[in-house]
Amino acid sequence: MPQQQTHTRPTVLAIWLIIAGVIGWIAAFALTMDRFALLKNPDAVLGCNLSVLVQCGKNLESWQGSVFGFPNPILGLAGWVAPIVVGVAILAGARFARWFWLLFELGMLFAIGFVIWLISQSIFDLNTLCPWCMLTWSVTIPTFYAVTIHLFRAGIVPASAGVRRGAERLMSWVPLMTVVTYAIIAIIAQLRLDVLGSLF
Repeated sequence: MPQQQTHTRPTVLAIWLIIAGVIGWIAAFALTMDRFALLKNPDAVLGCNLSVLVQCGKNLESWQGSVFGFPNPILGLAGWVAPIVVGVAILAGARFARWFWLLFELGMLFAIGFVIWLISQSIFDLNTLCPWCMLTWSVTIPTFYAVTIHLFRAGIVPASAGVRRGAERLMSWVPLMTVVTYAIIAIIAQLRLDVLGSLF
């Protein structure tokens, strides 16, 4: 017999999904507009190009910036609509089937995997930190943590009562987990790119 699902209306998660979706979509839109500007004028000065180290132009024009054959920001324009819709639907009282949540988690797994790859490419290959990209990273990471933990605490992913209680407690640690992840990325970027040294 399938486990009974709980937390069918996770209001805090819903609000975060909307906030993260809007922020992620704005970042994707800004990157898309910058890509259009470069296509129109390859010598265009982008507002996100703050220095040799902190810029988005190099990222947009690299092969990594169009890894699927089209500019990566298009993925963001389409993908970030999903959390917004899900968040609004939850606040409106919608209750999603298990298969829907699992598909949503599959999308989050793709997003976090893609972000990890982009971070590694940005730091170790392109040697740049793209402002709009970093904004996308900053909301993808906690969103992945929150959605994944919710699936366990709500019984959407079959788990023992102990695991579900642990997931419930772990949800309150998402902000700290996020900050620690940010710190790890920042340390790696500092060791590889000497970010602080470039500021002075």
